Amino acid sequence: MSVTFSYPTSVYVVRCCSMIENNDQHKQQMNSGIKVNGSYRSPVKVDSLSLAGEASSAATLGHVVSVIETGQRQNIPTKKQLVDPNRQGLIVEGGVGYRQTVVIRSYEVGPDKTATLETILNLLQETALNHVWMSGLLGDGFGATHGMIRNNLIWVVSRMQVLVDYYPIWGEVVEIETWVGASGKNGMRRDWLIRSQASGLIFARATSTWVMMNRKTRRLSKMPEEVRKEIAPWFIEKQAIMEDAYEKIAKLDKEAKYINSDLKPKRSDLDMNNHVNNVKYLRWMLETIPDQVLESHQLSGITLEYRRECGSSDIVQSLCEPEEDEIVNDIGKQDYSTGIMNGFSMASEIIKGNGILACLEQNPIKFTHLLQLKGEKQNEEIVRGRTTWKRKLGPIPFSP
Repeated sequence: MSVTFSYPTSVYVVRCCSMIENNDQHKQQMNSGIKVNGSYRSPVKVDSLSLAGEASSAATLGHVVSVIETGQRQNIPTKKQLVDPNRQGLIVEGGVGYRQTVVIRSYEVGPDKTATLETILNLLQETALNHVWMSGLLGDGFGATHGMIRNNLIWVVSRMQVLVDYYPIWGEVVEIETWVGASGKNGMRRDWLIRSQASGLIFARATSTWVMMNRKTRRLSKMPEEVRKEIAPWFIEKQAIMEDAYEKIAKLDKEAKYINSDLKPKRSDLDMNNHVNNVKYLRWMLETIPDQVLESHQLSGITLEYRRECGSSDIVQSLCEPEEDEIVNDIGKQDYSTGIMNGFSMASEIIKGNGILACLEQNPIKFTHLLQLKGEKQNEEIVRGRTTWKRKLGPIPFSP
């Protein structure tokens, strides 16, 4: 049977059934709408339902019943939506940008109760997909438009940069804003801003470049004209991170200081395009960072340059090289948090009006990274990366 509970802006459907065998004909009829092996035995019939919500709930209820009858669970919009109450998202920037409100949950934070960079990357990906969802352009692919599906194309990211000034804490409410723009003739740029809802303070900024790949041949493709006509009206000239020119990331070799070999993807690492998700690359990179750096510093910036995709059968090697090895070696020999808070450099920066962060960012630690394949495809690059680390501070309270 189907039981419907109404709530201010949402309707939740709970389907219940008994696990005890019963030959009663009436109960068999009531359970005839149970989904078995991916299909419904018969459509669900609703004779009468009582709603305690507002009059608008009636239309929502009819929608829910329709979804149950057809077995459809996603209900991807076919027209542009301005508000999505389920995701707390709305269209902004003159009708082409997207903003979503998110609460940092307990499983998205680390031991220091702040959101991890993996959480940040996951939120960026989720809001990007929700933006396409609300545009009415989403087909059945991983962010692919209807025109892309007709041409058997998917999106792949070629470059991403994330800069973090502050990490949100557990339970904090943040707003994530994202938008897209042109990148050359055949690419698309997507940017993000993450800010505190209470104060408006910007926590993090990110930018990325995306290109199209043929789903069957796994080769890069030019942007078809019909796809360009779909997405071009959503392009705006706005950048979260201003860059005149990209700083080239050097390729590492087997002489790298830190190496982690024989990394193998798990099924849970694959996304809807059947290749390893970008967040997994970050995990593999961070596994090569020395423990003393992870304990005393936090990741303030990362740049990733993607070279090829990684599949479920690949074996991966993670290489890492510090830019200034002597700084890394010295980290374990002194307590930076105490030395800096009492040192002259902190005082001088505060006197200059630059604040605490300016002092902490004077001597960041940088690492160069490389993920490459092993085995028959030995030394084929998957992604090059650069990470920047600054000394840790405790969570800073922000007043509205």
